[in-house]
Amino acid sequence: MKYYIILLLLAFSLTSFAQTVEKDGKTYEVKKEKIFLDGNEVTETLSLEEKEAILKQAATINEKLKVDEKAQKAAEKLEKEAKKAEKAQKKAEKAQKKAEKALKKKEKLQKSYENAQNDFKKAQKKYEKLKKKGKLSPVDETKWLEKIEKLSEKVEKAKRKL
Repeated sequence: MKYYIILLLLAFSLTSFAQTVEKDGKTYEVKKEKIFLDGNEVTETLSLEEKEAILKQAATINEKLKVDEKAQKAAEKLEKEAKKAEKAQKKAEKAQKKAEKALKKKEKLQKSYENAQNDFKKAQKKYEKLKKKGKLSPVDETKWLEKIEKLSEKVEKAKRKL
């Protein structure tokens, strides 16, 4: 990022100062409509064709610098947009992971609830079956009732969590 800023400042400084134009082995500086050679103004001493050629070349250089500057700005804009898009993508991925995690948790709670219900129903059936056959002693009956009560609490707890 530092390099882009430095390059932008360099391009700006080049456009704001004089344009250097080489013609016939001499280096001319063009500031607005005036032509300088070695720091001396030579606009009036040059022929009309030379003047036009030098000014045209300076204008071409100036246009090239403007195009380069626009390209630089466009590149910076694209880079910013790419970073923004990357940030948005990361945010979306994070939200998706969070949703997946919540879904897994809900599925786990649902399965836990269903298992608790099945255990409760099985224990109740077995208790009723043993009671019908008369195979339960008073001690066994209290144990079964306690077990059924615990399973019932487990079902209620799983239901609350769900």
